[in-house]
Amino acid sequence: MIEKSEKQPISTPVIRRLPRYYRFLEEIEREGIQRISSRELAQRMNVSASQIRQDFHYFGGFGQQGYGYHVGDLRRIIGDILGVNRQTGVILIGTGNLGKTIASHMDFEKRGCELIGLFDKNPLIQGTSTAGLPIMPMESLENFCRMHHPEIAVLCIPKDGAPELTEELIRLGITGFWNFSHSDLKISNPDIIVENVHLGDSLMTLAYYMHQKNQE
Repeated sequence: MIEKSEKQPISTPVIRRLPRYYRFLEEIEREGIQRISSRELAQRMNVSASQIRQDFHYFGGFGQQGYGYHVGDLRRIIGDILGVNRQTGVILIGTGNLGKTIASHMDFEKRGCELIGLFDKNPLIQGTSTAGLPIMPMESLENFCRMHHPEIAVLCIPKDGAPELTEELIRLGITGFWNFSHSDLKISNPDIIVENVHLGDSLMTLAYYMHQKNQE
């Protein structure tokens, strides 16, 4: 039996690794594997077994020593921590190429979220549909939020408009932002959670390593 520890907070680096653990454990469970050792899991994930053991120490006990990890139980514990079964309401603002791609191809429900509303200021695409949802005008945002109470907003808008819109969304009850606006949102309210996403940073990181390899 695996028991989640309630005695110590989980550090940010560990939280950053949880989705990857969850994804690998899900794949392993689909293969029909019921238990796995830290060494075997480390080989699959290309990390150290000691790192896995340290990370999983946050979750409490793991059953009998020498048995390894029960894949299904561990996946469910990590899923509970990530909140994948909570189905938090999400709205997406800005349905250009990036916004449409995220709405159409991101499996929100599998990740603990439910995409319930799309918004854009462009009248030419208002009323059309993406991912089975109508694209609504920004003027309907307030009424929609008051009626459906979404908690997360995905921002796929130019950075110039992000700060003002963020303030408005916070007023409407949004407490989490997945921000693709090419700028870092700076919010002083500790109750507001922001995940700033910069795809270009990831590409430049890859470019750095390629450059270093070519210098050898």
